[in-house]
This record gives sequence, C-alpha cells and structure tokens, in this order.
Amino acid sequence: MPDIADFIATVHPYDALPRDELARVAGSFSRRDFTAGTVIYQHGEPLSGLYLIRHGKVSVTDRNGDSVSQLGPRNSFGERGLLRDGVAVTSATAETDCTVLLLPRAELRRLIAEHRAVARFFDRGRGAVDRGAEVATLKVGELMSARALSCTPDTPIIEAARLMRDAHASSLGICEGGRLVGLVTIRDMSNRVVAEGRDMRHPVREVMTEGPVTLAPTALGYDVLNIMLERRISHLPVVEDGRFLGMISQTDLTRVQAISAAALIREVAGAEAVSQMARVTARIPELLLQLVNAHQRHEIITRMITDIADAVTRRLIALAEARLGPAPAAWCWAACGSQGRQEQTGVSDQDNCLILAPGADPAHPWFRDMARMVSEGLDACGYMFCPGDMMATNPRWCQPLEVWQGYFSDWIAHPSPEAQMLSSVMFDLRAIAGTETLLSELQAGTLDMAARNSIFVAHMVSNSLKHRPPLGLIGGFATIRSGEHRHHIDMKHNGVVPVADLARVYALQGRIAAVNTRARLEDAETRGIVSASGGRDLVAAYDMIQTVRLENQAQLIKAGRKPDNYLSPADLPDFQRSHLRDAFVVVRSMQSAVGHGKGMLG
Repeated sequence: MPDIADFIATVHPYDALPRDELARVAGSFSRRDFTAGTVIYQHGEPLSGLYLIRHGKVSVTDRNGDSVSQLGPRNSFGERGLLRDGVAVTSATAETDCTVLLLPRAELRRLIAEHRAVARFFDRGRGAVDRGAEVATLKVGELMSARALSCTPDTPIIEAARLMRDAHASSLGICEGGRLVGLVTIRDMSNRVVAEGRDMRHPVREVMTEGPVTLAPTALGYDVLNIMLERRISHLPVVEDGRFLGMISQTDLTRVQAISAAALIREVAGAEAVSQMARVTARIPELLLQLVNAHQRHEIITRMITDIADAVTRRLIALAEARLGPAPAAWCWAACGSQGRQEQTGVSDQDNCLILAPGADPAHPWFRDMARMVSEGLDACGYMFCPGDMMATNPRWCQPLEVWQGYFSDWIAHPSPEAQMLSSVMFDLRAIAGTETLLSELQAGTLDMAARNSIFVAHMVSNSLKHRPPLGLIGGFATIRSGEHRHHIDMKHNGVVPVADLARVYALQGRIAAVNTRARLEDAETRGIVSASGGRDLVAAYDMIQTVRLENQAQLIKAGRKPDNYLSPADLPDFQRSHLRDAFVVVRSMQSAVGHGKGMLG
C-alpha cells in the first residue's frame, strides 16, 4: 500500500488529497496485471471500478472498434461509463504487458462527494451548474405575465382602453381567430386617439400596430432587452404557433445582467457612421472577457457577441438604404457560418449572401452597391472579408430565389466536393434583414429534399469526418508540429467544427430546422437521431470544448493580445487538460458511430 500511495500521490486529482485520505484511497485500490493483447473490458460490460495505469500501455476503442486513444502510465479510463450507469461505453485492451490499479465504484463516488478537487476532475457537467436565475438567461416564458390580455380588432377603442385600465396593463394584444394580428399600447392611445381626436367608438384596428415584432416563449430575456433597445419599443408580444400567450414590457425586466452587451447594441443602433460602429465593436473583446469572468455559459456568450454583429449588419443596411433609396425588388440578407449559427466568438470573419425576389435582376447597381457598402462596413468593424469569398459582394451569392433553389437542387443531386463544402456553409443560413420569407421559402423544401437523398446524406457524412479531434498517442494531444502555432491545437477547426459538422448531419437526417449547433444536438437526441446517452455525452463534450476555447480567448485578451483559436494544452491545469481530451474522445467516438451508420459511403 505505501508503494501505491507514493504512486497515486503523483497523479491528479489524488495529489490534492490530505495525507490520511491518500492512505485510505491507496488501500482501496487493487492491482491487476494483463499480458499484451488481453481484453480488459468490452463495450456494454458492467464495470467494476475506475482503471488507472501503473505500467504499460492500453488501447481504448469505441463500439465499432475504431481507436479512441492509446493511454500510458498515470492515465485513467472507464470513468465515463462508470459514472453514468456502470456500463462500459468503450472497450479497453492491453497493448503491452501492463499493470493497472482498480478503484471500486463506491469509493470513487465517495471521493467525488467529499472532495472538491476530485469532483472537479470528474465533473463533465460544467454547463449545468446553477448560477442563479439571471434575467438575461431566463426564458421569456418564465418572465412574462401569466395572463394574456387581448381583444378583437372590432372592439371599440373605448372598451380596449377600459380593459387596459381595469387590468392595470400598458398594452393589449389584438387577436383574430386565436391569432395575434396587432398590438395597442398606452402610448398608442395617447398619440393616435387622444392627440388626433379620434372617435372612441371606432374599432381598435384603426389605431393598433399591425404585425408587431414577437418572441417565442423559449427566447431569452436577453433577446427582449436587445430588441427593445435596438428597435426603440417597450412592449413585445409572446407568441407560439401564432397563438398569443402574453406580453413582455420594460417594467417586466430588471436590467441587472447583460446590460453592457445591450448598451453596445444600443450604440450601434444609433450610429450614423461606420467609424462609430467600429469603436463599439472594438469593445467586444472586453465584453467577452467580462462574460467569461462572470462564468456565463458559452452559448449565452456567443449569442450576445453574435447579436452585436447582427445589429451592426442591420445598421449598415439601414445606412445603405438611406443613401441608395428604395430597392428595385424585395431581398433578404442572410448570414451563414458562425454568425448564422449564432456562435461567434472574439475572432470572426463575415459569411453572408443576398436572396432576391423571384425575377429580380442581380446585376442591378442597387444590390451591388448595397452589398459592397455593407461588406466593407463589416470589414471596417473587425469582421474580416471571408477568405473563401462567401459574401454578398460575390455575384454568385447575390441571386434571385429561383437561382438559389437551383443551387441547392444541383448540390443535392450532384454532391461533388465543392457541393459538399458549399452545402456545409449554406445549410447554416439565418435571415438578418429584409424579407425573411425569401429565406424561409428557400429552406422549406430544401431540407426535405436533402434528407430524402441518401447519396447526398452519405456524402455529407463523409464530409463531416474530414475534421478530426486533435488526439495523439498515449493519451495526449496531436498538436501543430511547426510554425507560429507549434505545440498548439486549433480549437476551431479541430474542436468546434467537428461537432458542428456532426450536428449538421443530424439535422439533415432528422429534418431539423434549427441551425445552432447545440440546438441541433438537443433536437437530435429528442427525435432519436442519436441515442440519449450519446446525445448527452456529445452536448457535454461540446460544452467543454467551447468553454475552454472561450476561456483561452479571454486569457489572451487579458494578456493584451488579440484573441485567436490556438490553445497550448500544456498551459491547462491537469484536470482541465484531462477532461478536454475526454471531450475530444467523445467527439471521435460519435464520428465513428455516424461513419459506421447507414448514411456512410461504402
């Protein structure tokens, strides 16, 4: 036992235990010796405990027999299945003659319960930590009033006013056939009724705001604040499937959280020049550092940063419209890439396009000039020109709806390497400004068409496996070997992109309309596209990868450097480095699973 105690005292997290506890844990370990080629356990078998390698090497494979990692001394394995339901989710084989220490499951759980260092080491649910009910991160359905106050469009104005007075409400939803068609507020009663001397017996439809901006009950409190500040409105109806559920007003919100992000958006919304917006976006790194230091979840941080980019885009479009005059035809400005998925961080380029009304002339100077003004403005604000020229300034990506429909039909029917690459980008489109129905019309049949084409799905599966997690031999990382980023890993292309690619494949297989990566993963689990355990593991792995990525960017900002996506694993604490590796193992396992599924090319 003293020999084991000396050994585990050099292994994290046991090195953080008090001396008497260390002796007790050492006494709980048992020793197992395996000859080269011996199977230690197989996928699906009950696990006796946690394995810790003393001498030798162990190969870990997934359920399909694909290599997950090769581990050496001081590496543990088996914990993922052990801590979930006690059943192995991988297989382990002795690659050489080896000695392995086994810690019983009950003892591991006791250590996790009694020692914070051990709990932190084995906790993969970092994103699930309760950080309090912050307004910005609460869902709209949790913030709005329980009662939906409404009347019909034919209700006399005086009766509508009395309804608001009796309910002590400052707004009223106007509904017809159970669907919201308008909104009237106290300000409307003052400006459109009293100030204009309107007959109070006339129907309220005469003074209501038609087609108001709405939010779903699943939207965030931050969305409410963002829209109100940007559009200078004080009431937002909450609607689900067209049904009016209630109202959110400024008085419903306490501006405690996310005010700095909202303030940036407010400044952007009032900017009259690109230089003003550039000064605002220059503060995004400071915002990222603040949010990371406040332990905000990664999906909240990237949403806030993306919303600033959205606001900048819309303001640039508004300035362009003011200069160019009315457009010759309807159009929709859409973003793809990380902005489309609402996953921007402290370093982003621009990926965008223009979808024009059917029959519109894409060569018209109005569209050309508007695209140039907006893209150049985005570049001036720090959103660099896309290296692949995936921008509305490229005539190929400024086309009428029927041409876009032809693009997707051709990509799906003839999935060449270029078609796969373009599909990977364009399946993440999100409307930013203009006539949003042009994009919804494009997406309406495209997703179903793609999902029904098994050959296209198979090619997309193959394409999703091109970016691999940076896993090396003996439980380490495959770092960049030379150049400026030597001994670093690329947290974007080898960390986030593999998960985003998997999520896109799941979206195709399940006809999932969401474009956000985390939303796609959650929907895929709900719809049974992936198993419940696999889905949970992949979401947890994605949370870990994105969190570490953002924390690394925050550290660079704090050090006075520009944020980037390159991380040195050696700079991470032992427990974080170990769990990041485990997250990459999960991603590789899920890539292997989708690669061996029926959608994979033979």
